[in-house]
Amino acid sequence: MDLATLWFWIVAALFVGYFILDGFDFGVGMTLPFLGKDDLDRRVLINTIGPVWDLNETWVIVAGACLFAAFPEWYATLFSGFYLALLLILLALIVRGVSFEYRHQRPESRWKAWFDGMIIVGSAVPALLWGVAFANIVQGVPLDANHDYIGTFFDLLNPYALLGGLTTLLLFFTHGAVFISLKTAGDIRERARRLAVRSGVITIVVAASFLVWTAFLAEFNVAYLVLASLAAVALIGAWLFNLRGAEGWSFGFMAATIALAVLALFTALFPDVMPASNDPANSLTIANASSSEYTLTVMSWTALVFLPLILLYQGWTYWVFRKRVSRASIQAATGTAPADAAAQPA
Repeated sequence: MDLATLWFWIVAALFVGYFILDGFDFGVGMTLPFLGKDDLDRRVLINTIGPVWDLNETWVIVAGACLFAAFPEWYATLFSGFYLALLLILLALIVRGVSFEYRHQRPESRWKAWFDGMIIVGSAVPALLWGVAFANIVQGVPLDANHDYIGTFFDLLNPYALLGGLTTLLLFFTHGAVFISLKTAGDIRERARRLAVRSGVITIVVAASFLVWTAFLAEFNVAYLVLASLAAVALIGAWLFNLRGAEGWSFGFMAATIALAVLALFTALFPDVMPASNDPANSLTIANASSSEYTLTVMSWTALVFLPLILLYQGWTYWVFRKRVSRASIQAATGTAPADAAAQPA
């Protein structure tokens, strides 16, 4: 395997990590209207991701940086052609991060409701648009001979891409609900489990439809079919484990579902990185979009040194904040402090 191909799969692995980790962050944010009966419930929900949400978000920065360094042509075409969609994702992430930090600053319910709404929107918009973006990449977009995108923003909102967006939205929502049941105690844990059961049924149907449609686009690529089938089995397994109340197994199978689905999409894309829907000759491939051999070599040694350290640090963070969150634990921690003092993410 040459270095360009290796980095194609490293980029895929980085997006796998991002969608698994920030995916349940998005899911938790989207469950606020369904599980947050009162302010204390919403504080419990936010505190489940409080210590880790910003760390999870760094994966997309690393993925984008690696994409820029390893495949500058792909990066340029993607970020210029999908500029508005990616800008909306960025703005949503900013709004969500600001809301986590400012929601606890004042005690008024109207103030908190405003920031809760921004958390919901800031979670749902990226969950939808990431699916739209990746579906368009797999399906292909119109490119000219210079590999510039020649369509419009609304061309990206085609039926296949919207189905892809709905798939990631539902996957992340269910992933978040399962995470809440894994990280909370008491009544909210049981309500999260029931919510994941209901949303899981819809997710299975929508995700299966998207994977089948992609199979036709990939011309029934054998590797894609294997990975997509495993993703479907993992999703059903996650739903069954959640139904039995085994949230740890359910969360693991949800993570496997997302990982297998992302790898399946990259397999369907390979060896292209940005297919041209109007003329295959204009397509960006691993070969014509990658950096020089020297650049990829330096990146490989850098990744070999620093990636294990990053993984160790993130694993340590999750271990430190492994305990469940409950209404009682927040009340005990805050004592007579203002109502939202414990909701500030670390």
